[in-house]
Amino acid sequence: MHFLLFYDVVDDYVDRRGPFRAGHLSLVQEAHDRGELVMAGALTDPADGAVLVFRGPSPLHAESFAQADPYVLNGLVKSWRVRSWNTVIGDGAQLPK
Repeated sequence: MHFLLFYDVVDDYVDRRGPFRAGHLSLVQEAHDRGELVMAGALTDPADGAVLVFRGPSPLHAESFAQADPYVLNGLVKSWRVRSWNTVIGDGAQLPK
């Protein structure tokens, strides 16, 4: 099962992220190394959010990530939410029966 973590970021996120970027990217790499995080990236044009794709039996990995993320803890993320994603094609897909 996949879970999408959506971030809505503050308007000046790109200008303010510098001091917290290394900590954020370290958290990203650790989650990826554990096999929890499949892929992640920022939205562009406009740079108003990000989407991170997690794999697991529950949304716990995605929720824990957001709660520990320096971007969230330091107010760069206005809001975040986790949604389950029924992957039909690709790694981890579960075709309907």
